[in-house]
Amino acid sequence: MLNIVLVEPEIPNNTGNIGRLCVGTESRLHLIHPFGFVINDANLKRSGLDYWVHLEVTEYQNVADWTAHIKDKSRVFLMSSHAEKSIYEAEFQDEDWLVFGKESVGLSQEVLAQFENHLTIPMSNLIRSFNIANSVAFVVGEAKRQIRIAIGE
Repeated sequence: MLNIVLVEPEIPNNTGNIGRLCVGTESRLHLIHPFGFVINDANLKRSGLDYWVHLEVTEYQNVADWTAHIKDKSRVFLMSSHAEKSIYEAEFQDEDWLVFGKESVGLSQEVLAQFENHLTIPMSNLIRSFNIANSVAFVVGEAKRQIRIAIGE
């Protein structure tokens, strides 16, 4: 299973969409507080997120709380539009951590400084970034493709 990490997500619909992607790809979702919304039954029902019960999700109070749970920091990949290395140059493995920042500003310099693997999704110069839910889908798709090839599926 891949570990998808959202640092301080701001938009509930994006988080819901990513949660659905995690269920569909058998990935775990890790959410780091503070959030720009509240996760509760009423909000989930209103958003039609009836699959949320199937989602393996863990919440952390802050980045330090989350990093305490990481056994191998070399398997943590941070997504940044400023990174020089592409997601297509990385060699993903099962159990990797794929980390995405908040929608408005991405990952902080403090978080980026804690890990060496910074990746970007190649894109046209006409845009600054992709929507976070689309970004997660790009990266999870590439990681799953590589993992399937590695195990001979």
